[in-house]
Amino acid sequence: MIYLDNGATTYPKPERVRRAVADAFVRFGANPGRGGHAMSMATAELVYRARAEAADFFHAPDSSCVVFTMNCTHALNAVIKGTLTPGSHAVVSCLEHNAVMRPLRKLAEQDVSFTQARVYPGDNDATVDAFRRALRPETKLIVCTHVSNVWGIRLPVERIAAMARQYGVPICVDAAQSAGVFPVELEEGCFDFICAAPHKGLYAPMGLGLLITSRGEALDTILEGGTGTNSVSFDQPQEMPERLESGTLNVPAVAGLRAGLAFVREKSRERILHHELSVARAAWRALRALDRVELFSPEPDGESFAPVFSFRVRGVPSEETAAALAQAGIAVRAGLHCAPAAHRFMGTLESGAVRICPSAFTTEQEIRSFAAVMRSVVRNSQDVHKERL
Repeated sequence: MIYLDNGATTYPKPERVRRAVADAFVRFGANPGRGGHAMSMATAELVYRARAEAADFFHAPDSSCVVFTMNCTHALNAVIKGTLTPGSHAVVSCLEHNAVMRPLRKLAEQDVSFTQARVYPGDNDATVDAFRRALRPETKLIVCTHVSNVWGIRLPVERIAAMARQYGVPICVDAAQSAGVFPVELEEGCFDFICAAPHKGLYAPMGLGLLITSRGEALDTILEGGTGTNSVSFDQPQEMPERLESGTLNVPAVAGLRAGLAFVREKSRERILHHELSVARAAWRALRALDRVELFSPEPDGESFAPVFSFRVRGVPSEETAAALAQAGIAVRAGLHCAPAAHRFMGTLESGAVRICPSAFTTEQEIRSFAAVMRSVVRNSQDVHKERL
């Protein structure tokens, strides 16, 4: 299989990640912090080391700034619902995933409002100005994707954060598509909250999310329960990260995250980005040469556009294109990508699009094979079009 669906989750996982997960079932099978025996303490040490290494990766002050969540969606919900109260207002981009839009829609029932700031691809000044104009006196939070999961548009999140700090508004960056490929640094970026999906660019297993923040005590909790600390009290602990972590952690995924972080460090973000841009550009150029193929963004450059993009074959439902590719052993993602706001922005809400997203493991030969199959798909679509005429 040629796997180009890495925007959903990276595959394959590095060998060291697979080994770490398997090893966790043997060596770290006890609840961390819930027992005084050797395996429990060893598991707690593993979790601490993974937390500390994640803090270092995201340039957070210390390990207490790293919260393990169920997934990136859980992390975003924790920030959005832990910050916004009745009467408050949020600003988001016009490209946000439903992990942002649906919590906000739900909070609208509690008199929380939000404004979608227009993004101007390639024009960072205009994008920052749009976010500034969207602010209100009652704005309590900005939530902004770093990279669009559909179009690969890279937003100037550091500049938006600097502007937000001038107005005293906290910012939450959705780094689901950028962590591991672009630098996402808590303190240097002036970010208040970073939400990440380790199963994507950090090459960790599914079933784990990251919330990176030094402002966790300011969030209201959306989940309470056992933390292994201060068990005599019915009140949720105030200390981080226990304040935002309740219940048993996904320890095998935490072990896999630690190995994934090591993999990214060893290859380096710069080399991963260079490789992904190279193969993404090759795919983009191959598609540009085909009649009836519509591309919605310029060639990925790493500055304004990340190595992920979407396309469609004119007159062919995106799901049909994806099905034809799947029949040839090529995995892509078609439809709306859980981001109708991004499709509304580009005018593809009705048709959807087909997304291409490479990884550190994608080869040039795989891109050549993808291009050959797409030539066949386009020829077949032309034949069908002629028959209909």
